[in-house]
This record gives sequence, C-alpha cells and structure tokens, in this order.
Amino acid sequence: MSPQSAYRYMEPSALARVKNLQLVARGVVEGFVSGLHASPYKGFSVEFAEHREYVPGDDPRHLDYRMFARSERLYVKQYEEETNMRVQILLDTSGSMNYRYDAKITKLEYGCYLTAILAYLMTRQQDSVGLTAFDDEIRLDMPARSSPRHFNEMMRQLESLQPGKTTGLANVLHKLANRFKKRCLIVLISDLYDDVDKVIRALHHFRHRKHEVILFHVFDKAELDFPFDDLVLFQDLETDEKIQVDPLYVREEYLKLVSEFVAEYRRACLESAIDYVMTDTSVPYDFMLSRYLTKRNQL
Repeated sequence: MSPQSAYRYMEPSALARVKNLQLVARGVVEGFVSGLHASPYKGFSVEFAEHREYVPGDDPRHLDYRMFARSERLYVKQYEEETNMRVQILLDTSGSMNYRYDAKITKLEYGCYLTAILAYLMTRQQDSVGLTAFDDEIRLDMPARSSPRHFNEMMRQLESLQPGKTTGLANVLHKLANRFKKRCLIVLISDLYDDVDKVIRALHHFRHRKHEVILFHVFDKAELDFPFDDLVLFQDLETDEKIQVDPLYVREEYLKLVSEFVAEYRRACLESAIDYVMTDTSVPYDFMLSRYLTKRNQL
C-alpha cells in the first residue's frame, strides 16, 4: 500500500521513518496469537467481509477469479475471523484537545497524525484497524477493516473531524468496552481530562473484557511547564468559563498537581498491564512512536 500524500495527516517523510516497524499484540486477541499471524480458526467457513489486494505469500485458494476477470487484478477474499490482528483506535475530540499555546499543532491535530500513522502501519501489515472519535458522545465509529479503501475513508474522516465541547471520557469508554465483543487491541489517544478514578475504572473494564490496551497521554508542552509570567486570563475550552490568574502564586501548586495526575495514570496502567505513553505536541509524533515501538518489541 502506498501512502496518499494528498491527505492532510499523511506525511510521507514520517511514514518513511516508521515503515519498517511493527505493532503486534502481546496477548491473545480474537483471531490472533501474539507474534504470529496464525489463525486458531480452521478453514474459511465464516462470514465474508471484504476483498483486499493479493500480496506474495497469500494462499492462492482464496483468490477471487471473478474479480480478476473484471479488473485483471488479483484480490483475496477476507473473512470476519481472518487471522490478522484487530485494532480499534479511540480518539478524544473533546474541547480540551483543541488547546495550543505556542506549538504548531493542537493536541487533537497531534492525535490525528498519530492515528493516521498507526492506521497506515496496521493496514500495511494486513491487520484490521477501526476508528472511534468521541467527546461526551461517540461522533464517529468505523469498525475494524483492512482494505485500502477502508484506510482511505478513514483518512477522509480524520480530515473532517472537529473539536467538540465537554468531555465524557469515562462514560464513553464503558460504552465501548461493552460494545466490542471480540477481543482486540485498543489504542486510546487522549489528554485524559476527566475524573481520574472513573477513567481508570473504565480502562479496567477493557482489561476485564480481555482487550489489550495502549494509552497515549497527549499534552501541550505548556500544560507541563506552565511557562507563564505575567497576569494571564485562562478560558476553559469546554465550558467557556474564564479565570484570571497570577502565575507567581499558582505555579508551584499547578506543577505538583500535574505531576500527581500523570503519576496516578502511570501507576494504574502499570498495575493493569496497560502500556502508558506520555507525550506532548513538541515531540515529533513519528519519533515518539518509533521510540515506543522499538522499546515495546524488545520486551
């Protein structure tokens, strides 16, 4: 599959830097055993899902010769229980994700770039990937598929995403944990601005349902450093509430609270065998992802 540079969130230079990396499941997910694209299902007697282009190594018994007669191109029939990994990317589009101080991009845009590069990697290694975008409700819900057409539609949907308003992270995660019946790899991209205990319980819900979870915790660098000196007026991007603050009097307490916020998520993820990756929009997303995948695949 060749990347479509016409898409906003597809940067060929970034794709070139990660193209040799892989993301594989560590545990067992539906139709996938960690490290191997080997199916526990015998035969192809399950429901037909879609076509994908033939690649060397595919079993010729599953070629669709009718498609070849019409298009003179080789396609393989894929089925719902086919061997490859199923990945669902959950992208937070709430108002707080639209924050940007002096960075080039917002947290939401950073999340969109990360979503695009992950979807590219998944589709390239013939895994199925889906996308769910949400604020306090689910705004986009694309089930996992592996075809180039599905990938292209995902890129088009990414470009049309707009930041929402209020956060409903914990509630939405519980809904999704109940919805995904087949075990899969869940990738959550969010700033996690919701009640910490409730979000952690929602993450536990995924683990209870035997899903594997990777959490990308995205900040703007200013949220971590608090680089303000003069009297400043802050506006809540979800409620529009405004408050005037003297940084001199709040900096120490603010930085302490942020540190505790991150530490609580990091601890909870470690205890639940969830991969926790903290990043900020000043860190190139492809560099961050390359570093993470290299470390993950060495464990």
